[in-house]
Amino acid sequence: MSADTKAPAIEPPVSASFNQDSSSLAIGLQNGFKVIDVDVEKETKERFRRDFNKAGIGQVEMLFRTNIVALVGGGRNPRHATNKVIIWDDHQGKVIGVLSFPNDVRAVKLRRDRVVVALEAKVYVYNFADLKLVDRIETISNPKGLCALSAGNPAVLVCPGLQKGSVRCEFFDSGKTSLIDAHKTALSCLALSMDGSLVATSSERVWAKRVLAWKGIGPCSLRVL
Repeated sequence: MSADTKAPAIEPPVSASFNQDSSSLAIGLQNGFKVIDVDVEKETKERFRRDFNKAGIGQVEMLFRTNIVALVGGGRNPRHATNKVIIWDDHQGKVIGVLSFPNDVRAVKLRRDRVVVALEAKVYVYNFADLKLVDRIETISNPKGLCALSAGNPAVLVCPGLQKGSVRCEFFDSGKTSLIDAHKTALSCLALSMDGSLVATSSERVWAKRVLAWKGIGPCSLRVL
């Protein structure tokens, strides 16, 4: 390559997210998506990728280390409509399910028995096996699509409540709902441990971690760290 020849520009990713146990990284690209296996003791390697001829993927959500991913179109030229969730089986190389919504999809979360989709003011919960709607949750304006889903048991979902700074906790196994007044200002981040026992929240001003008790008669907030 001569001194006057420039190397082709590397496109920055549209999105990046870890799977449930942080063993793989899914990356949305302007022309598709790829999945990278992450191992601190071994060389990081690309497991699979799909190129969609300059059609972008804005969100990629994995189901552990399986070949099933949830895709949402994005980038300059979205591969799929941004109000649809595409369930893709990369082993078969085909779409195995589609969910459509009236507004743009802000986030998708998966576990083996649930698909959770966040819009700006609603969270939808579906059975994974048949994609039947099992719950619809109203939230305060949630442009970041903040929500988190436990990977193991019990099955726990956390998302914004209807009030600024509040967190709603849904315990699917018991049918219980808990509301936490976590902050006085709007939520900026929301995360949940794999077993659903810890939820971490932050707002524009404050970071906090709350421990949830889900045994016995129902969940409650125990402490703030």
